[in-house]
Amino acid sequence: MKNIFPNRFFRKKNPSSLNNKELKIKFPFTGTPIPPTWKAIDRYPLNTPFAYAVIAQDPASFNRRYYLDEIALSESEAAIYTSLLELLESELTVPRSDVDPKNYFTEQAIKVLSKYSIKVSPISWEKILYFTERDLVWFGVLDGLMRDANIEDISVDGVGRPLFIYHRKYQNLETNIFFKDDQELDNLVTRLAHMAGRHVSTAFPLVQGTLPGKHRLAGTFRREVSPHGGTLTIRKFREDPITVIDMLNFNVINHQLAAYTWLLMENRATAIVVGSTGAGKTTLLNALLTLTRINSKIVTIEEVQEINIAHSNWVALLSRQSYAASEEAAKDVGLFDLVKAAMRMRPDILVVGEVRGEEAYVLFQAISTGHGGLCTLHADEVSSAVQRLTSKPMDVAPAFIPFLDVVFTVRRVSIPIPEGGFRTVRRVINVDEVNSVGDYLRVFEWDPVTDKQRALSLKNSAKLNKLGRDLGVSPPELLEEIDRRSMVLKWVQHHGIRNFKDLSTLFEEYVSRPKETYRKAERDLRGLGLTPLEMVKETNR
Repeated sequence: MKNIFPNRFFRKKNPSSLNNKELKIKFPFTGTPIPPTWKAIDRYPLNTPFAYAVIAQDPASFNRRYYLDEIALSESEAAIYTSLLELLESELTVPRSDVDPKNYFTEQAIKVLSKYSIKVSPISWEKILYFTERDLVWFGVLDGLMRDANIEDISVDGVGRPLFIYHRKYQNLETNIFFKDDQELDNLVTRLAHMAGRHVSTAFPLVQGTLPGKHRLAGTFRREVSPHGGTLTIRKFREDPITVIDMLNFNVINHQLAAYTWLLMENRATAIVVGSTGAGKTTLLNALLTLTRINSKIVTIEEVQEINIAHSNWVALLSRQSYAASEEAAKDVGLFDLVKAAMRMRPDILVVGEVRGEEAYVLFQAISTGHGGLCTLHADEVSSAVQRLTSKPMDVAPAFIPFLDVVFTVRRVSIPIPEGGFRTVRRVINVDEVNSVGDYLRVFEWDPVTDKQRALSLKNSAKLNKLGRDLGVSPPELLEEIDRRSMVLKWVQHHGIRNFKDLSTLFEEYVSRPKETYRKAERDLRGLGLTPLEMVKETNR
């Protein structure tokens, strides 16, 4: 495991002054307890047996809250925790090679216990070690939240304000964690900035970077730019790359739309994913990339890494912020510079995580020369996306817009649930083909009544007609190909195959031997009592 211990974590102190008489006992920072009148409606482990997540509800107001429930220390255990924390900060050295942080930290902590003759029972030692490791190596009070795979976002809004999370099942929830004073919060902001390899201070109060585990960090320091105190926003990173089968499982897209997209992506189409913040643009972008050929050379360009794909021929580029105090020092390396550099890498597909400025112009220069191109953009729909592209600061010439093939609009929408009420979900609500500025063909549209996308104008698709001419295939044959791919995707989904490597093998098998792969899927589906024609009708409803 990679060494994650930054040098700046360790402040040398005088060990001789560290004894229980001089040290003020400090209990670990934990969340408030669950009120006795609240009812726990869900509970699951985060770090057994020390930390659990509890979703509790107030019977009177029906308000729900997320409780990070951590084991408590006694006063004697807190005294040892306080001493151990101070001693380790004084004596722990940065390893010279990559190590497993947990094993290394445990070994050093045991050495300190022995050196200073600190006696502790085995049960107490496990509890003390948990909090010491949490606060010195990992994410402090946020560690349990960072371990919760159900949490997508963590938001600290200032001093005296509750921390909020976005839960995959329960959506926005207030938590039992809040920071009582500026010092407590400033220390956490500084710590996380250092973990991300960034600098933060009153001179540079804004910070963004990537935490261990590739989680995205954005924060502000003290009250320099945020009057309520320091702030933090952490976008959790999914280690297992999301795939098109996940999008089908989440009902973000249906099989016919997935098959249409598969056909286009396989042939290096250009596409933009548009939507608001938190709508799922980058998630959908990741899924679209799983439909490209496995050996395609992909170059991704981002400010903070969020794209996560399993292609072996993948070059990831990140912009670099300069902390220069003078013009003679090193300058920023922005998205514009990286897009220009990527053009010399001969990419098959050039991906910009989010276009906001002049990099859009260079991206469209690239796709006009035959490169595949993908990006995300903050916009409400296809017309507003094109308007942003052709306006400053992007300033893409209208003559380049026809090189864009498809615009996917993704949005968070509310749908009814059987128990009553509504829940918020992410859906691709529109898919539009772009012919020129102001000339768009909507090929798929989400129906809120059925919660499905329905095809509108595939027979009139200019993109499919062009692809057919390039491949020497008639438009009706391409529509039949989309139906066949719909069925293959349904077959793959039925077998629970979602891992990128397994999917890529199946997709490559289909490209190499389409008839044989289709027949294999057909035979398997017949065993379920469905004929191919019935299967296509089901998937394409």
